[in-house]
Formats: sequence, structure tokens, C-alpha cells
Amino acid sequence: MKVLVTGFDPFGGDKVNPAYEAVKKMPAEIAGAEIIKLEVPTVFGKSSQVVREAIKEHQPEIVICVGQAGGRSAVSFERVAINLAEARIPDNEGNQPFDTVLEEDGPAAYFTTLPIKAMTKNVHDHGLPAYISYTAGTFVCNDIMYRLLHVLHTEFPTIRGGFIHVPFSPDQVIDRPVGTASMSLDDIADSLTYAVEAAIENEHDISGNAGTTH
Repeated sequence: MKVLVTGFDPFGGDKVNPAYEAVKKMPAEIAGAEIIKLEVPTVFGKSSQVVREAIKEHQPEIVICVGQAGGRSAVSFERVAINLAEARIPDNEGNQPFDTVLEEDGPAAYFTTLPIKAMTKNVHDHGLPAYISYTAGTFVCNDIMYRLLHVLHTEFPTIRGGFIHVPFSPDQVIDRPVGTASMSLDDIADSLTYAVEAAIENEHDISGNAGTTH
């Protein structure tokens, strides 16, 4: 089995992005599956094209995209992506779409096909916080999640996929307001590892409902 895990490059003025920094710290093999790691650009449309090419090249059974959600205090598993782009800030190529449909022929929303309840539970069982989120925003994180699920639905229906948001790393909050949430890269990487482990062990559950949440 192969699992493709992607993380974004830095954006919005930050020098690092904990998404890919944590992905790089993940083991090369989890629960017997090969972990393929890929950095993607924080650019509308382009990031999902990079992922699509990687899917064609590696033929993974699972695809998980990871992105930063500054201000969140724990790893969060996204349940849904919407067919909309509204950018508060420009992406890394200066694009700033507003009230824009991502896929003209796509539905209003796609739900993850990952067993996110089992993934959340496995993170909890290893002593780390995690939760299920019902909004991936309207920036490039939502863009890549929606377009990933669209391409899986239309071209690769046997592959499961979804999106995970991660907090700031501690070095990112030094100059931010006191009390801004952060999480160490090691804890983020461990959370992602336990999440992937559960995704592999529940590979036949595509409802998002495997396991229970706390």
C-alpha cells in the first residue's frame, strides 16, 4: 500500500509552514504502507495539479493533504470542502479570487472519504489532542481538498482522500499576540502518523464514520 501525504510551502509572510515541516518528520513506512511525501505550492489550482500528477505517478491507495490553520490549537480533520474560493490574502503567485467557483461541473461540496472519526480516536488514544472540523475555509486549503476529492470522484474512484489542518509551530507565534495557539512539530508529526495509521487500518471504511470521537 502507498499513502501520498502532501504539505504546503510557506505563505502569508511566514518563513516556514508546519504542514510540510511535520510531513517531512513522518516515518517512511506506517503500518506496512509506504509514505510518499510531497511539498505543494500555496497557489490556487496549481497545488491540486501537482497532486494529480503525483497520483498518476505513484498510484497510492490514500491521499492526505495537510495545511496550516493558524490559531487552531490541535490537528483537525476536515469533513467537507466547498466549491468556492474567497481569498482574504493573495496566494503565493498573487492570485486573490473572490466569490469564485472552483469546478464549474462540480457539486456544491464534497465530503472526505477518510475514516476521520477513527483517525481522531487514534490520535486521542496516543495522548494528543485532535478534533473534526466542518470548515476548511475558502483559501488554498479548501481549494486543494475540493479539487482532490473532485479528481478522485471523476478519475480515481478507488482512491480515498481528505485534508488535515495543523496549528502554528511555536516559532511562528513569537511575534504574534500572546496566547496564540501553537503545537510542536514533533507533536504535529506524531498526530499525522497516528492519523495515517488509522486510515490504513480502516481502509475499507469510506464513510468518514469509522470509530468514535471523544
